[in-house]
Amino acid sequence: MLEELALVTQRLAGSRIREKRLDRGLRQAAVAETVGISPSYLNLIEHNRRRIGGKLLSDIARVLGVEPALLVDGADADMLDQMRHAASQFEADLPAKVEVARAEEMAARYPGWGALIVAQSERIAALGGQVQALSDRMSHDPQLAGSLHDVITAVSAIRSAAQILVGPEKLDEDWQRRFHENIHNDSLRLANSSEALVAYLEAPDADIDQADPAEQLERYLAKTGFHLAPLEAPDADLQKLVADSGLRDGAKALLESQATQYLKDAALLPLAGFEDACRVRNYNPAALAQAFQASFATVLRRLASLPTGQGHPPIGMAACDAAGVLTLVKPVPGFALPRTGGACPLWPLYAALNRPAQPIRLEVALPGSSATRLLCYAIADTRPSPRFDVPTPVQSTMLVMPDPPETASIAQPVGVSCRICPRANCASRREPAMKGVRVETAL
Repeated sequence: MLEELALVTQRLAGSRIREKRLDRGLRQAAVAETVGISPSYLNLIEHNRRRIGGKLLSDIARVLGVEPALLVDGADADMLDQMRHAASQFEADLPAKVEVARAEEMAARYPGWGALIVAQSERIAALGGQVQALSDRMSHDPQLAGSLHDVITAVSAIRSAAQILVGPEKLDEDWQRRFHENIHNDSLRLANSSEALVAYLEAPDADIDQADPAEQLERYLAKTGFHLAPLEAPDADLQKLVADSGLRDGAKALLESQATQYLKDAALLPLAGFEDACRVRNYNPAALAQAFQASFATVLRRLASLPTGQGHPPIGMAACDAAGVLTLVKPVPGFALPRTGGACPLWPLYAALNRPAQPIRLEVALPGSSATRLLCYAIADTRPSPRFDVPTPVQSTMLVMPDPPETASIAQPVGVSCRICPRANCASRREPAMKGVRVETAL
């Protein structure tokens, strides 16, 4: 695990150079001229597209006034977010205040301990979900209620027949035979009902750990990079894909729905031609929608499903329904939305719900000293219903592209969730930040 973290921090050296440069108010051109490279090459370094080391790293560190090690050995931003989230979840149960402001220092100096905190937080969250799932199952599961009813009914019938047989009234042999037969049949029914109940309660651990169908679906899609290669073929077999997925119940139904939409999108925008067009048009959704005469939402979904390892940039995605409930999230470095606790409402994903059918392009900035920028495209589209007086289903889709080229425009401030957001005067804040979060004075 430590070797993996070392590779991650090495790749993030460019981000730290950019962070330190912005902190000191230096322009790219000025730094590049001082160290003897072109501004475009420094831009590639700052966006982690060129590795850096040796004399060039020392020269840049000297211009920025920092030790070279600080540019290479910093903490992974994703790990920091996860550590802060862990602190926000358990703050009320701890005897002492968590030093959230020193999370980066700890993660940088002790990456193994940072990874352990994150792993334990995820495990606790999984166990909490397991307990909640079992609680909901006991309270609301109709199959469980039906099985218990069958057991109780069989027990009551056996007890009633037995009371008559042992009662003071003497029964002739014919009636005794009938009651014995009833008890026998009810005993068999009780045994079958009990076996069915035990089998239903003894669900495999993997199913309990992945109790939420949406999480099961996302874990399955994450293994494929959200690219369903079998559905790209002309003779694609959707049902075989679903059957071979290993998912169960609700997750399988969600996959079938997702795969059905995927198959339609693949037919409208075949992969080979779409990949070439993406490279030519620099992955611009509006240009691609115009070129293919396809809907904006279709293009966003196809961009998010491009295969990894083919030279395409990292592309994230999120989708939600009309209530703002996240239905699908494809995270990428620098971008992730929490399913629990409520995501920041300032993301274009939610703004699109108020402007149906209108495409949105917005550059956003996350809080913190690094001020990570993301380029977002979003649209909310409707699904027409063939019946009268039925609410029209609405789905909002947002595409996220990390590391956009630097522009003169001011990025829209967004956050992850209110509990770990340092922006004090945000009009959309639902709850105050947890203790220890360094609060900024202005948006």
